[in-house]
Amino acid sequence: MDEERQLLQPQEQSCWAALPDVCLRRVFWWLGDRDRSRAALVCRKWNQTMYSADLWRSRTITFSGRPSRVHASEFESALWYVKKFGRYLEHLEIKFLNPYNAVLTKKFQITMRGLLSCLGKSNNRLKSLSIQHLELDRLVWRNSIRTSFIKSLSFFLKKTGKHLDYLNLKGARLTVEQGCHVLNSLSYLRNESMASELNIEDYFSHHLAIYSSPQFNKTMATFRNLASLTLNYNCLSDELLENLCENNAGTLWTINIKCHIHDPHGQVIWGMSWANLARHATNLKVNFFFERVMKYERLARILLQEIPIRSISLRSCYFSDPDWSMRPTLVDLLPTFRHTLQKLTFEFNNNHESLDEELHLLILSCRKLFYFKIWAFLDVRFVERILKSQEEGQCALRTLKVRIYTNRYETNEEDKTLREIYRKYRKLIDSELNYFVIAYPMM
Repeated sequence: MDEERQLLQPQEQSCWAALPDVCLRRVFWWLGDRDRSRAALVCRKWNQTMYSADLWRSRTITFSGRPSRVHASEFESALWYVKKFGRYLEHLEIKFLNPYNAVLTKKFQITMRGLLSCLGKSNNRLKSLSIQHLELDRLVWRNSIRTSFIKSLSFFLKKTGKHLDYLNLKGARLTVEQGCHVLNSLSYLRNESMASELNIEDYFSHHLAIYSSPQFNKTMATFRNLASLTLNYNCLSDELLENLCENNAGTLWTINIKCHIHDPHGQVIWGMSWANLARHATNLKVNFFFERVMKYERLARILLQEIPIRSISLRSCYFSDPDWSMRPTLVDLLPTFRHTLQKLTFEFNNNHESLDEELHLLILSCRKLFYFKIWAFLDVRFVERILKSQEEGQCALRTLKVRIYTNRYETNEEDKTLREIYRKYRKLIDSELNYFVIAYPMM
């Protein structure tokens, strides 16, 4: 009977006992922290799986910006995680959602001080760090809280800067001195930073003419390995372009530039500075994002013909100006980049002028254009014209997204026409296009 029992025992075991380690780790990968902790209590093998490095390489830690019992343990669990598994981290994202008052920003600052301190001591493999939309210039951030947080972040970056590859501090809203102090931490003791991706969009507070700051240009000169740089147009200058050409020409692939109506953008940048950078950084592509900067005169000063522009986004955010016309931009300016443009995004209120013909001709002239998105007042038949051109091989779009504004509350007539157009070109749409078209009342 004993021999028979021994023979039967392996067959009676759960199939989980024979599950390969790689499969068990995959199961754990889908579990949340609480379920992982419970599963680790099952047996020694599962407990060991809990400490597998590949389960903890990437992490998003979210802090709610409003007091709540549900979110009360967020700060404690973040510290618990870093103390327990922080040494495995390679990609860390921190989110602090719309802080409600100074009490919460203080609690966040204290938690981050402990979190970054612990991580700085135990981790030597962090490759990417993202802390977005802190908006440190808001009143909920008291001066002492803001200063303490910046101090903790700078100290942490001094320790991790030598192996940090990606840094995203979009929306931090710092002064020039504060912002440069944090960025200089990446090159601590070495006078150079090897980070390849840097996002400093809205990193500085509004209304600051960063382009005229010698301190900022000196800081950016420490970066020697940039492949992707995201920033605001109020940071650009001939000196910055010269620094990028001298120190990053061999690696630089992408520059993303945001130009906001509230940022100063009256500086003069010479076309020869862009031409020199493009000549040395042969793979460079530049993407522009304009927020409420729509007038031809302003755009023409920024969009110089020497820039290798890949995409342009123009958004007016529903504001309408009867003295403004989009036609010169569509007819005279944007065709200048027809040999390089691949993406176009338009969101504007053109209730005072029809632009269907100009938009159609622009699409036909940009032979590399594969993405087109527009929210504007258009005739419904505009979509049919684009699809007909696509069918005839005159353009090679892969994405077509159109929101057709109307001045009526009801869009039944437009919806009916759009359905007919879809049925007519359904085979083309299903085989070639990421397609989304809708009529939208704009009252």
